[in-house]
Amino acid sequence: MHIYAIGDIHGHLGLLKAAHDLIAADMGRHGKGQVIHIGDLVDRGPDSRGVIDHLMQGQARGEDWVVLKGNHDRMFTRFLNDPGEPEPGLRSEYSWLHPRLGGTTTLASYGVGKAADRPVPKVHADALAAVPQTHRDYLSALPALHQAGECVFVHAGIRPGVALDQQTETDLIWIRDAFLIEAVSFGPLIVHGHTAIDHATHYGNRINLDSGAAYGGPLSAVVIEGREAALLTPEGRRKLPGPAPMLFQRA
Repeated sequence: MHIYAIGDIHGHLGLLKAAHDLIAADMGRHGKGQVIHIGDLVDRGPDSRGVIDHLMQGQARGEDWVVLKGNHDRMFTRFLNDPGEPEPGLRSEYSWLHPRLGGTTTLASYGVGKAADRPVPKVHADALAAVPQTHRDYLSALPALHQAGECVFVHAGIRPGVALDQQTETDLIWIRDAFLIEAVSFGPLIVHGHTAIDHATHYGNRINLDSGAAYGGPLSAVVIEGREAALLTPEGRRKLPGPAPMLFQRA
């Protein structure tokens, strides 16, 4: 059994299509497998709308694709529902329209311009008029966790010591330190993104797929067989590198 997974997309439709091409080529050699998208479809990149359209269209024609919810996807839908409602995972001094978060580029892909320079109520009204209800419904309904084979796929990670069926959506799409410093097994292999690193890396108990597409890095696509993983490249599979020596150990 093999499973494919793609890291944080962040509005980069061209990179997403290239990742799907790599997966299609690998399937041609090794057989079909499910494709998991790890979340953060939107923000920072130039074509968030195109990314959502592409994924919706693929699923509609029967592609075996799973698309998970990331924190940026929830911030987008929360803004559309009520721009004044706080996002539990976000620091209070930020809003989705803050330049560091990339909401303005997402709205620009729908034709809503200068979102950071106009009153929020006006931007919100324009966004409601521009974003199709089908996109809002799609993003709102995305799952936050998917189990397949020996793996659990989530956007950010899981809360150590909490059963999978008791995990909160906020942890699944936002968690960092409490999850990232955990050096022991979680049971299943956790496959995630959310925390940008230089290249997709296998840590033994987890795999981080966020290779920084949001910041000019590549979009990683991997194939997972059991608990082993390989990066897909134009030259074929390349075994994922392991991490530097662990700096954190649980007492």
